[in-house]
Amino acid sequence: MLAVFKRELFSFLNSLMAYITIGIFLLACGLMFWFFPDTSILEYGYAEMDGFFSLVPYLFMFLISAICMRSFAEERREGTYVLLATRPLTVMQIIAAKYLACMVLVVFALLPTLVYYYSISQLGMPKGNIDTGAVIGSYIGLFLLGSAFAAIGIFASSITKNQVIAFAVSVFLCFFAYAGFNAVSKIAGFAAVENMLLNLGIAEHYQSISRGVLDSRDVVYFLSFVALFLGFTKLTLGGRKW
Repeated sequence: MLAVFKRELFSFLNSLMAYITIGIFLLACGLMFWFFPDTSILEYGYAEMDGFFSLVPYLFMFLISAICMRSFAEERREGTYVLLATRPLTVMQIIAAKYLACMVLVVFALLPTLVYYYSISQLGMPKGNIDTGAVIGSYIGLFLLGSAFAAIGIFASSITKNQVIAFAVSVFLCFFAYAGFNAVSKIAGFAAVENMLLNLGIAEHYQSISRGVLDSRDVVYFLSFVALFLGFTKLTLGGRKW
């Protein structure tokens, strides 16, 4: 499993696409957080990162889908998955190795954004006038959100040989999982089950953690969500094992 993890991670790091994708993500974050008038922290005037943490989930949908789209789609298109499947590894170990490699890249993409926290802390009056607990909670929420989106991306990559289709399916599923349930709950016919639909969506649990309160129910939700989609991936790959 470790060998598959290293192979997957180094193949990402040796690819120009990974650096371009992460670079575009960081550029978009920087522009939205500092320069665009509607979302700029300088225009907002308060030493907090709520605007940043509300924008990143939508950027994550594209970043993580781009990172994960090649995981199984490329292996199947080039025929190398057959060789990988003959190794003394279970399907779940292969999935876990590829999933962890994708999560390492997500962490790499998030680390440079810590500069925003330091900058706002220094710009605040007085210096350090920022709710550190809420920022820490929001970063934990982003990590859990990234883990959920990565599970969706891995699943989308397992159902097709085409990376573009895998990317499109992943973006759609990520968007629906994050915002779709909220939208459906607003329909008049679903008013009776509004709370249930809200709790099924990722946004409700992500926003709860972003407030700085780490509730075990939210953590269990994200872990269950990841396990569910990795299980779907196992079923998809296992069904083709013959």
